[in-house]
Amino acid sequence: MSRVRAAWIGGLATAALAPLWAAPPAASVYERNGPPVVGEAGSRGEEESQAERIVAGALLALERADPFVAKIRQKARIGDRVLTGPGRYVQAGVGDAQRYRFESRLECDTESFELLEVCDGLFAWRYKRNAGEAPGLSRVDVRRVREKLEDLKVPETDSAVRYLGGLQRTLWAIREWFRFTAAESADLDGLPAWRVEGRWDGAKLALVQPHLAEAARKPEGIQPHELPDGVPWSVRLWIGRGDLLPRRVEWLGIPGERPVAPAEPEPIAVLDMLDLEVGGRIDAATFFYKPAIAGLMDVTEQQVKTLHTWRP
Repeated sequence: MSRVRAAWIGGLATAALAPLWAAPPAASVYERNGPPVVGEAGSRGEEESQAERIVAGALLALERADPFVAKIRQKARIGDRVLTGPGRYVQAGVGDAQRYRFESRLECDTESFELLEVCDGLFAWRYKRNAGEAPGLSRVDVRRVREKLEDLKVPETDSAVRYLGGLQRTLWAIREWFRFTAAESADLDGLPAWRVEGRWDGAKLALVQPHLAEAARKPEGIQPHELPDGVPWSVRLWIGRGDLLPRRVEWLGIPGERPVAPAEPEPIAVLDMLDLEVGGRIDAATFFYKPAIAGLMDVTEQQVKTLHTWRP
């Protein structure tokens, strides 16, 4: 399996992209404008603004959920192969006291992929094992990240977790790389939800796919069949209407060989967040992680050097 394909597996596509951080939305961006109502947008610009507000509100709702527990269900299609697997996400605390644990596993008949991310308040750990590769273990000094965020004048109310890992960083990175242009009321397995559609920021896609830079500048933008197998063309977020918590992420593209003519994109990776629990009790041992140090890479310097705030 190619490196490009493997990068998008398991709903963790954005982890493979070099982080481009821009300013986060103000904490009151959703509350100030009130809940968006589908059908009230008077122009395309207002519809896009509504979609962006819903996504920003969902990220803030997740950040403030204390504690938060969700089962993870994932599915990814790469060519003619389908990988599936379970996972779990737990976070507790707010602000500097926030911790998280993200477990993920995907497999098919011949290959498996594992990811574990844990923040214990002192370090953010990341263990990954991809099929055919040696396992990798890295850590980031959380204190150094917080110091850099202070230098960048990030509000104290913003959690550092969104810059470290877990579901929060994945979702913030999605918002960084995609622009959300449409939102509509929908039903997700009986749950009233917002279905929000987003497409690549063409300039940022060109950073990771330089040969597409010219296509990204066209008025119609990059078409689905122009992207390599395994790279999504768009993203779809499903967000609960009652609590604004994210429930599903879908990456859409064209699997397999590139068609000669344009084709309709379909889900190539799906991440579901199931059985959500907010406000319960969490065993503190959940965030304890003490791995063997053999092969450990401390990537704090690299993380701090490239750290910028997410886009507004």
